[in-house]
Amino acid sequence: MAQTVERVGVRRWVAVAAVAVGTFLLVTAEQLPVGLLTPVGADLRVSDGVAGLMVTIPGIVAAVAAPLVPVLVGRLDRRVLLGALMALMTLANALSALAPTYPVLLGSRVLVGVAIGGFWAVAGGLATRLVPEPHVPRATALIFGGVAAANVLGVPIGTLLGDFAGWRVAFGALGALAAVVLVALFALLPPLVADRPLRPRMLLAQLRNRGVATGILVTLLVVTGHFAAYTFVSPVLQERAGVPAALVGPLLLGFGAAGIVGNFVAGFAVARRPHRTVLGIVVALALVLALHALLGTGAVGGIALLLLWGLAYGGVSVSLQSWMIVAAPRAVEAATALWVSVFNLAIGLGALVGGLVVDRAALVGVLWLAAALFLLAAVAVRAGARAA
Repeated sequence: MAQTVERVGVRRWVAVAAVAVGTFLLVTAEQLPVGLLTPVGADLRVSDGVAGLMVTIPGIVAAVAAPLVPVLVGRLDRRVLLGALMALMTLANALSALAPTYPVLLGSRVLVGVAIGGFWAVAGGLATRLVPEPHVPRATALIFGGVAAANVLGVPIGTLLGDFAGWRVAFGALGALAAVVLVALFALLPPLVADRPLRPRMLLAQLRNRGVATGILVTLLVVTGHFAAYTFVSPVLQERAGVPAALVGPLLLGFGAAGIVGNFVAGFAVARRPHRTVLGIVVALALVLALHALLGTGAVGGIALLLLWGLAYGGVSVSLQSWMIVAAPRAVEAATALWVSVFNLAIGLGALVGGLVVDRAALVGVLWLAAALFLLAAVAVRAGARAA
């Protein structure tokens, strides 16, 4: 009997890992075009600003899908739902890899957005149903670790693959990996029929929670600012700092490595002082982006500031997620669905606004825009801390 229990325990942790890999692939797919804007734009004959729509569209669609999918599916087995969304992810990336024109590529990105929003929103609450209660925090951290890893590693690795074998291969590889995760989810997850379906009134109730509302505002400002600049980090490095195109992939990998360090540092600090940790992160981001606008015209300065940017942004996801849990301890699923929605909306909004600035002004404009939004976020954090 003890051996059976032990096997079940190991199986559940492997299932948690499979969900984490799923979130990693989905968020990587959403942000992969950041490192591939130049080759995709050149191949399909669109400007950098227009190519940025590859990030804008799935972000906006995911923002709608995050609260809508859990509401629409009701009590549907979450194993079936996650499998269906991963199958959609496989199809979407196959279409991206084979897209003959830019409109077809954008159409595939709509499907990516549906998969991202639905999967991320549902996966966030699975830990309580997969492992015993004492292990829920660790399992939740592992599942959302897939999001953090995508932010800091998925894009650099995909960029390196795209530089080596072509952007179509990078999208195709994501589709193939999604198919593997699809099989793993059905093989490892137990039946997961929802006990309490998410209702629209539960979402609306969280908007009246001042802590949740402040956290959502901070998320909107920080993520919009980050992606307004980060979506165009490749041309910023090449055109402003004079970095060779061949080094962009390795440098983004360095950005990711710095982000992992930032993630662990923030994860340790936020448990004790959540508001102060978030405030420190957004102030650091504002300073780094302002310095990048002023001093990032040389390779050495541009690279150093890129790594500091990664270090600071690496703590954003875990800190803001912890903010939501602290603000709504009895309604984590509803608060998480709203947070995921705004997070993805901000990704798309940032890429859209950044594209407008790049096409109508100068690249340095997105750096100043990001710094200004980070400063506004710091003001919101201070106000939220006083209210708390």
